[in-house]
Amino acid sequence: MKNVALHNLGCKVNSYEMDVMQQKLEEKGYNIVPFDEKADVYIINTCTVTNIADRKSRQMLHRARKQNPEAVVVAVGCYVQTGLDQVEKDPCIDLAVGNHKKKDVVAILEEFLEKRRQEKENSTVRGKAAITCGKKAQGDGSDKTLGHTTVLDLEHVTEYERMTLSETASHTRAYIKIQDGCNQFCSYCIIPFARGRVVSRTKEDILSEIEALCGKGYREFVFTGIHISSYGMDFYGQNYNTGDMRGEELLELIRAVSGIEGVERIRLGSLEPSIITEGFAGQLCRIGQLCPHFHLSLQSGCDATLKRMNRRYTTADFEKSVDILRKYFDNPAITTDVITGFPQESEEEFGQTKEFLEKIRFFEMHIFPYSVRKGTVAAKMEGQLTEAVKKERSRILLDLEREQSLAYRKSFLGCEEEVLLEEARKVFPPTSLTDENQVFDV
Repeated sequence: MKNVALHNLGCKVNSYEMDVMQQKLEEKGYNIVPFDEKADVYIINTCTVTNIADRKSRQMLHRARKQNPEAVVVAVGCYVQTGLDQVEKDPCIDLAVGNHKKKDVVAILEEFLEKRRQEKENSTVRGKAAITCGKKAQGDGSDKTLGHTTVLDLEHVTEYERMTLSETASHTRAYIKIQDGCNQFCSYCIIPFARGRVVSRTKEDILSEIEALCGKGYREFVFTGIHISSYGMDFYGQNYNTGDMRGEELLELIRAVSGIEGVERIRLGSLEPSIITEGFAGQLCRIGQLCPHFHLSLQSGCDATLKRMNRRYTTADFEKSVDILRKYFDNPAITTDVITGFPQESEEEFGQTKEFLEKIRFFEMHIFPYSVRKGTVAAKMEGQLTEAVKKERSRILLDLEREQSLAYRKSFLGCEEEVLLEEARKVFPPTSLTDENQVFDV
């Protein structure tokens, strides 16, 4: 029995896919061990959303090789998909598996191991593996894609990669992947090239997975994907009408899941502001299990910056979506993402963003300094700002985020709310909401 160590980088979609890969490995008899232990096989599910994510992916792959120079090191996912040339040159990597082939990771691994076994049998003279990266290592010179079969050209992928989760580490909550890919092509984002175009999972497949998980005691389900607002648009092909059909398939899926016995809570991942219409929100508020938490991706509170980002809405559109949610839901938790220091962002534009955030009043904001991503339109833009400016603007917005988050939490003082417990524990609440030295955990 071979020991396999797994490490996941990146988003909730990657986490879901890693859980499925681990499940498939265990079903085949592989023993899963912690990543910092010596293993026969290391599988790293990579991320490529920023240049920093690329670097972290390489670091983990090199770390695996150093932990056991004789092991098989497998690079999986987005970094492979967008940087295959680098992967093929990296002597620390033995095997490369792209997106839309993760479901086949066990079969791919076993084919690779069998091929290596046959090569060793048929060869009388073989070079020794290097102890450290930079010398001739196991992956150097080998066929890392098994004849170009393990990394697909995503331009031609038109069907969802079917993966089914039977269990996860959480006691009551499970993430459910409902779609993959993105058609938006924001100027700062590499993900459409790493994940391909929108492909949606069938409603029947999703319902079957959730029914099985309910049977094992899971009660809360979080819909995740690369761009879940586009769920179902590929079902209609060229006949898809953005204005008429927006959100209809997602809404129907939520209704269907709410009808499954045992489903107590449904949460949605990040949504585009344009999906929030009177009709969509009016139907959502009738679904009792839906948690009133809406993550609306903003990125900037300045229309000029949004245009450079190739975001397909204005601040007025975003504000209208928030107003609709607050009309149909009582004190909903509204969260967002904001990028500071996007190319050419002036002090005036940053000021407009800060003013807009103060006006909207979020529960939480994820603040990120702009990070150059090679291969994107934004990376070639003139007017790149210094790291110092980006970090200072992030600091200002993080201070605002803390103020707004505390104000939202305080709005529940004196209220009685129902919670879904993960496990039984003794709880010692903090003496005040601002006491950072005490922990409140359930």
